[in-house]
Amino acid sequence: MKIFYRSITISLLVFGFLAASLTANAQIPPPQNPEEALSEAYTGKSYSPYAGRDFPTFPLWGDTHLHTGNSFDAGAFGATLRPVDALQFARGDEIISSTGIAVKLSRPLDWLVVSDHSDNMGFFPDLKAGKQEILADPKGREWYDKIQAGEGAAVAYEMIGLFANGKFPESLTYWPNEPAYKSVWQRTIHAAEEYNDPGHFTAFIGYEWTSLVTGNNMHRVVIYRDDADKGSQMVPYTTYPPYGSPNPRDLWTWLGSYEEKTGGDVLAIAHNGNLANGIMFPLREQYDGKRLDKEYVTERAKWEPLYEATQIKGDGEAHPFLSPDDEFADYETWDIGNLDIVPTIKTDDMLAGEYAREALKSGLAIEAKLGTNPYKFGMIGSTDSHTGLATAGEDNFFGKHTGAEPKPERMMHPFLKNEKGTIMGWGMVASGLAAVYAKDNTRKSIFDAMERKETYATTGSRMMVRFFGGWEYTDADIASRSPAFAGYRKGVPMGGDLRGRPGDESPKFMVYALRDPIGGNLDRIQPLIIWMRSRLPPMGSRNA
Repeated sequence: MKIFYRSITISLLVFGFLAASLTANAQIPPPQNPEEALSEAYTGKSYSPYAGRDFPTFPLWGDTHLHTGNSFDAGAFGATLRPVDALQFARGDEIISSTGIAVKLSRPLDWLVVSDHSDNMGFFPDLKAGKQEILADPKGREWYDKIQAGEGAAVAYEMIGLFANGKFPESLTYWPNEPAYKSVWQRTIHAAEEYNDPGHFTAFIGYEWTSLVTGNNMHRVVIYRDDADKGSQMVPYTTYPPYGSPNPRDLWTWLGSYEEKTGGDVLAIAHNGNLANGIMFPLREQYDGKRLDKEYVTERAKWEPLYEATQIKGDGEAHPFLSPDDEFADYETWDIGNLDIVPTIKTDDMLAGEYAREALKSGLAIEAKLGTNPYKFGMIGSTDSHTGLATAGEDNFFGKHTGAEPKPERMMHPFLKNEKGTIMGWGMVASGLAAVYAKDNTRKSIFDAMERKETYATTGSRMMVRFFGGWEYTDADIASRSPAFAGYRKGVPMGGDLRGRPGDESPKFMVYALRDPIGGNLDRIQPLIIWMRSRLPPMGSRNA
């Protein structure tokens, strides 16, 4: 078997229990010839190792995926918090949750994206308040009466089911061209502007494009590099015609239109392929039967540099069916079906189109045929919390939605259920966080780091991880107190492209990590190496 390297993209997913080798008190033995070793060991530009350093020194922690009461499903489940509350909480303030509980993070986040659903943004607060235009509609009156009777959860599931199947009442839909919708979007932007504090805390403008094809999840979070002057020029893209579409190709077209009109910069991050029933990472054709072509692969590679690989609704990196020899591949597995009210049963043949690890393999096969790898992504974690609270710690977890906030019975309700099984409230995952290596805590610096994929995912822990690839690394480089100098100088960091060399020389990878100061000790480094044989197996094979 011949292994060949054209370019290697270094992506990294680190789970709280599966990390690296350096603890806070790790010791490296002294070299045998200290004078010789020390003479060239330091590779900085100045005697002071911090002077002139032109690379990021530590990760900034954030959440790209948080919903507030402005999302129609979050509101129906009981969320009353708004973007300003979510941003206050994320930056470290103590606030009162929607259920009346005082809540505060153990450590503030460095940045946050409030990403409410673009479809029907702001609808539920008006429904709950009894807006006359809504109550004049029979279905609107029915929902309002149920909410007043304490049946908000039933309303939420009904709304989600109608939306997932393209049957949400047109008469109640909040269309992006209407004043009510535009007002909510402008307030969302204003909250991000108010709480954005460059150098201390970054508040991004963003939203979620929530494509559900008969319950099959193809959601993307859209994040803006821009401020209000550009972000307010266009309303978000939705999934309902004529102001939207459930097709990712159409979303990418909208992203291009936004950049062309405003001169701005946006990207999209997909999530929860594990609930897509096989359509998140197509190998041959899209969900609608259209075959993958050069336009699809180049557009997806352009607009989607990252993938959200862990969050409350389960792990999206690996599955034991696809990775039977990996004892960690069965972590927080949600695999009974999709997101329909009664989830369509998932079968084993769907799994290869759902998980990030398999997508990395499929991308190599697609690149060999179409010239571009659409799945050469970096990875992040985020919460997808619908409470307005970005909580990813087991000891401070407020659940997926407000109905699952702390109370005696919070874990005992079924979240998803079909003939294949049930995912109970206790199956919600206290996850995840996005670590981004940005030079500064600003929108531009963090966004640029996302675009170059210098990121990694955790399920909530804050271990510091470095990963570099190059051809000339030495043992002295990894033994240095500041190995990042050699990491950047001799190679590329996580997310970078390592160009091939002629001959049989193998690349070298330098990885190290430091435990979370308030977390557990680190157990191991488990690199994942994916390659493609020089003779390709048929597309669709698990070995492709």
